[in-house]
Amino acid sequence: MTGIPASAAGGPSGARGAASVPGGPGAAGTSGAKAVQSPGNREGAGTSGERDGARPGRGGKLTAAAVNQASVWNVANLLTMLRLLLVPGFVALMLADGGYDPAWRSLAWAAFAIAMITDLFDGHLARTYNLVTDFGKIADPIADKAIMGAALICLSWLDDLPWWVTGVILGRELGITLLRFLVIRYGVIPASRGGKLKTLTQGVAVGMYVLALTGWLATLRFWVMAAAIVLTVATGLDYVRQAVVLRRRGIAERKAAAEEAAR
Repeated sequence: MTGIPASAAGGPSGARGAASVPGGPGAAGTSGAKAVQSPGNREGAGTSGERDGARPGRGGKLTAAAVNQASVWNVANLLTMLRLLLVPGFVALMLADGGYDPAWRSLAWAAFAIAMITDLFDGHLARTYNLVTDFGKIADPIADKAIMGAALICLSWLDDLPWWVTGVILGRELGITLLRFLVIRYGVIPASRGGKLKTLTQGVAVGMYVLALTGWLATLRFWVMAAAIVLTVATGLDYVRQAVVLRRRGIAERKAAAEEAAR
C-alpha cells in the first residue's frame, strides 16, 4: 500500500508539529508554544510513537511509520477480498435447489448482507487509517459491482426481477465507472449524497428481493426497487452533468495556462 509520507505534514502545520519534538528543527521556536496537531500532522510529526513503529498515535490513529509499514494484507483489503469470495458462495446459495427454497434464499440473503456491510467498513477503515492501496482502489469497486451484479442477474434468471431493471442498474454502474476514467485527467468526480442514498436503496431493495417475501412485504419491496431505479437514473444523469462541467473547466484552465506561458 502507499502510506502518506512523513513529509506530508510540511508547511506551517508541519513546522508546528516539529516544534514539539525535543532537539528537532523547530526546537528553537517560541518557548512554551504548543503544537497544533491535526490528524495529518500527527502522522507527520516525529513522535515517540513513530520511533516505536506500530504503536497507534493519539486519537487511535496509526502514525506515519505504522502506515508506511502496512502491506496489501491490511484489514480494509481483507474485507474487500472477503466480498469477492462471497460472490460465488452467494450465487451457489441463491440457485441451490432450483432457486426457490426459502431456507437457501435466507442463507443467500445473509451472504449478500455481509458483503454490503463490509463495503461500508472497508472504505471507512482505509480512509481513517490511511490504508489506501493500489490493490484496494481496483478491487473495491470490482467487489461492489460483482456482488450487486450477481444478485441482479440471479434474480432476473429466476424471473423474480425483470431483465430491464438489471440492465438499467448495471448499465448505469458500468457507464459511470467508465465516465470517471475518461475525465480523470481533468479531475475526480466525488461521490454525492444522492449516489450514497442510491447505493443504500439498491442494497435494501435487492436484499428484499433475495428473500422469499410474500404478502405486503412483497408489495413493499416493489416500491423500494422503484425508488432505487429512480435514484439510479437521476444520480447517473447528475454524474454525467458533473463530468461535462469538469471537462470544460479542465480544458479552459489548460488553455488559460498555455496562453499565460506563451506571453
